[in-house]
Amino acid sequence: MGVILTPANDDVTSNVSWSCTWFGHFRRALATAEGFDLDSMVGFGGDRSWDTVETSLAPLLDHPDDSGDLTAAECAQVLPRLSEIVSSWRTRPSEHWQAYAERGQDLIEVLQVCIRQDVSLMFC
Repeated sequence: MGVILTPANDDVTSNVSWSCTWFGHFRRALATAEGFDLDSMVGFGGDRSWDTVETSLAPLLDHPDDSGDLTAAECAQVLPRLSEIVSSWRTRPSEHWQAYAERGQDLIEVLQVCIRQDVSLMFC
């Protein structure tokens, strides 16, 4: 079982595919970069409401792993902050952070396709 993030178009080459576990770790790392614990949030085992968190990454973080989509506008909202965080991960020396940076870059490229083609990002 895994997570596939793909543009809602006919291009089958522009997608990212991760295990559910890895995607969970990736989103937790993003939340940590934004200054909050993802596990404390509603939908992740906690009771903290999403309206108490200010982050442009909310559409990506507060989303089911395997269904639904992000609109092209939501992709555009997420992209700048995701790019900043991925860039900061590249400066960290450990292989752990480099893996996050590489996978984050893959997601950035898929988001750019969605924005450029004005299509949604599907979670499958």
